[in-house]
Amino acid sequence: MTTLPELSGKVALITGASRGIGYGVAEALIARGDRVCITGRNEDALKEAVETLGADRVIAVAGKAHDEVHQAVAVERTMEAFGRVDFLVNNAGTNPVFGPIAELDLNVARKVFETNVVSALGFAQQTWKAWQGENGGAIVNIASVAGLAPSPFIGAYGISKAAMINLTVQLAHEFAPKVRVNAIAPAVVKTKFAAALYEGREAEAAAAYPLGRLGVPSDIGGAAAFLTSQQSDWVTGQTLVVDGGMFLNAGVE
Repeated sequence: MTTLPELSGKVALITGASRGIGYGVAEALIARGDRVCITGRNEDALKEAVETLGADRVIAVAGKAHDEVHQAVAVERTMEAFGRVDFLVNNAGTNPVFGPIAELDLNVARKVFETNVVSALGFAQQTWKAWQGENGGAIVNIASVAGLAPSPFIGAYGISKAAMINLTVQLAHEFAPKVRVNAIAPAVVKTKFAAALYEGREAEAAAAYPLGRLGVPSDIGGAAAFLTSQQSDWVTGQTLVVDGGMFLNAGVE
């Protein structure tokens, strides 16, 4: 990014943002002038992302999303660097298992919930205490269409995303009127995380979407930018489905 807009005065903390959807969200918010803290597990990937996004507007904090110490440090570092944290985007997630839910290892299920749901709650608690509770702001939880309908072979992931959608409405209710809380439920987005769902068969996978293609990170970045903007000031507790029209094919023919 060679030419950056004037600073907006707003600051965002985005989890799981060294690549993929989180990185796409960071790009969208930086493009409108926000400063950003990105988190992720891989320190080298985070450093590369900071260099690409712009070290004058981006900091990175490495750690595991479900680690409470990491959550506190990430928020603390954001406050130290920028003096505020207006927006939280909970994007960090995991899906380490593929198979029928009857055979799901319960320890794996616990890991999925720790990373996908409990970490989002932890970050929301931290940003509320540090800034949002007194000053307001917005939270965006990256859920999934898997949380809205049965998702064969990724059941644990889908259940966790359904829980995240419910977490969204709970937070929206309790954090109002200071903080708006919404979720985005993407269908398949072309990222390394989702590669197993389309790699080697992208044209076939895309054929199921009325808009004729899979999603890309910027699609979700644009949605997150809207939900953290003044244009959505009267929107809270909602789940915005960004699916290329996939659910349009769910009707009876």
